[in-house]
Amino acid sequence: MKKIISTIIVLLMVCSGASAQNILERLANRAKNAAENAVGNRMEREIDDAINGVGTKKERSEKTKDESEESAKSSKKNDKASEENKPENNVAAEPASPQTGVQKSDFVRGGQQFFFDDVKNETVGEFPSKWDVINAAEEVEVATVGGEKAIKIGGWGSRITPMMKEKYYLGDEFTIELDVYTSRDNAGGNHSINIDFGDENYSGDFSNTLASFAVNTAGDDYARLDYYKTSGAEGGDVEQRAEVQEDVINKLVKKNAWNTIQVSFNTRAMKIYLNGTRIINVPNMAKPKLVNLATWSNGDDPFYYVRNVRVCNGAQELYGKQESTNEVDAAMAATGKFVTNNILFETGKADLKPESMAEIQKVADYMKKNTSARFEVQGHCDNQGSDKVNDPLSQKRAEAIVAELVKLGVDEWNLRAVGKGSHEPVADNKTEEGRAKNRRVEFIKK
Repeated sequence: MKKIISTIIVLLMVCSGASAQNILERLANRAKNAAENAVGNRMEREIDDAINGVGTKKERSEKTKDESEESAKSSKKNDKASEENKPENNVAAEPASPQTGVQKSDFVRGGQQFFFDDVKNETVGEFPSKWDVINAAEEVEVATVGGEKAIKIGGWGSRITPMMKEKYYLGDEFTIELDVYTSRDNAGGNHSINIDFGDENYSGDFSNTLASFAVNTAGDDYARLDYYKTSGAEGGDVEQRAEVQEDVINKLVKKNAWNTIQVSFNTRAMKIYLNGTRIINVPNMAKPKLVNLATWSNGDDPFYYVRNVRVCNGAQELYGKQESTNEVDAAMAATGKFVTNNILFETGKADLKPESMAEIQKVADYMKKNTSARFEVQGHCDNQGSDKVNDPLSQKRAEAIVAELVKLGVDEWNLRAVGKGSHEPVADNKTEEGRAKNRRVEFIKK
């Protein structure tokens, strides 16, 4: 400590007043960043302790819509206690059990987007034009939540599916993303939104789904994935379950707010994320070929709201075996810049979504290996909205990325944030695919 104080005194003696002030500000910023990182690491270690068990028994029961919420909750807890005492639910009996709990996000969006619906151009009160209905226990329509459009879906067994040209459209590797919201805040009864997967044997009914992920973002006691290891073998195959504990879900769920769900599948492994945190990691399951959304909800306010549904082919390399910085290294070596669409913000804001951090970490790793280079961080928008809004928003977003890079150890003197608005498009803004490409961040070596 004495050496540090002596060094600061010498620096102050040999520098002018303005230079001394700059040095002190820089040292203060680095001390602040180090403290923030220490607190963040401690919090991450604490939440990592909340790892839960895994069930393996098929547990599907039909309940009537008029069943009371209190009765449904009591029945569910009794069933769960009974299932846990059965020998087939012993985790040790499963040679390749899924992992559940909370893990650092490693989600990477697939590179070939073929379905996206932000609902912005839909008419309130009408059925969403990019979807088909399989079953509608309650109305399915476009509605507004907090002034923003979304798909309203609810009831006991309502089910919608994306309209696709091909019957089976999911490749060997794919990612799915969506935002969900519910204003329901009580923990009683049944209230879940499901992402259901099917294969060529799927009839559109809940009874023969290949895999089904259910989550209650009202903060009740579950998120779980029920799945089969072999396709079309429901009669002989044993349904598996990966279930996340109630306390873990309650830490991650944002009540009365938008929650982001992400799914990544590669060959045979499925990972599921809630608000940027991985909660389920299944190493071996049958390959899905299609997907739909369903709700299982009764009682007061049975509705969920859905927006920003995105389906892409391609996914991260199985178990993340790739070197995290190779993509950035290759792009910088070839063109002197790295362009990405995987840094995401809250709609109309400069608030980074948690799932953006994996991409920012890759860039930070590269920059920390190249400390003599300076970088321009450019934020780009599509042409939705006026320049009066987009120009300052893109600047604030670029500054938010710079702030995160500094927190990760990049020297702020090597960074410059520049907001480009919608003035430098790389694709046609008349199509959604083109607008998605234009919403990007560029890291340019100077």
